[in-house]
Amino acid sequence: MVPDAPERPKQDCQPFLRWAGSKRRLLPILQTFWTKKHKRYVEPFAGSACLFFALKPPKAILGDLNPELIATYLEVKHRIGGVLEELKKLPPADREEYGRLRRTDPKSMSTAERAARFIYLNRYCFNGIYRTNLQGQFNVPYSGVRCGGFPGDDVFKRCSRRLQRVRFMRGDFERVLGEAKPGDLVYMDPPFAVKERRVFRQYHPNTFTSEDIERLRRWMEILDGRGINFVVSYAESAEANILKRGYDYKTVSVRRNIAGFATHRTVSNEVVIFNS
Repeated sequence: MVPDAPERPKQDCQPFLRWAGSKRRLLPILQTFWTKKHKRYVEPFAGSACLFFALKPPKAILGDLNPELIATYLEVKHRIGGVLEELKKLPPADREEYGRLRRTDPKSMSTAERAARFIYLNRYCFNGIYRTNLQGQFNVPYSGVRCGGFPGDDVFKRCSRRLQRVRFMRGDFERVLGEAKPGDLVYMDPPFAVKERRVFRQYHPNTFTSEDIERLRRWMEILDGRGINFVVSYAESAEANILKRGYDYKTVSVRRNIAGFATHRTVSNEVVIFNS
């Protein structure tokens, strides 16, 4: 019988972003992999970085292919006051403002405005999804008031303080994994590349593919050979079978809200793979 993920513990620092496929419900399991021997946390698919915020590691590397995500994290880290100022100028859930911001080229904005734009679109888009068209333009539809408002200023400020210990890297996951060394805990939560069903999650026009699964598998072997601890979470699937071959793993039942509505919540199985 597949175990359910335990109840989530209360966190003193909640992520300020929503994210499709967030592992918040897996935190009670994922947190157990961080031990006293670990000196640094490394995550190449940062997303909302919920495990980082829960663990409070003394040092971390967070990477992602998404330039707007990394730019937002850097602004929250270094200039949180300006971000909060810009957020206060934006209205609560508003379809017209959402459309205006979605059409705006972030490169035409100040760094604080750019971060506020990303946070606004993330808060009010459908299910916390980040997806772009072939021109690299964010194109997720408006979701609106069911998403709730922004986190309080205190949440952003706590996140900003926690991010002071982070080195950020923008780019492919291989670049981030190349920085890992013994004493690190590497957590990998890649976008799903599941053939059996359509998965409405995408970081970039270059969707995560079966070739990327093979690259990730090779890096798991490299990390293991270097004596570096890793944890991978992935949807139960043929792709997960490739990743877990020869390694320890746990299969966990997680309640998801993939459709974005409470009445469409489903239970799905996720595989947590790790080396000794």
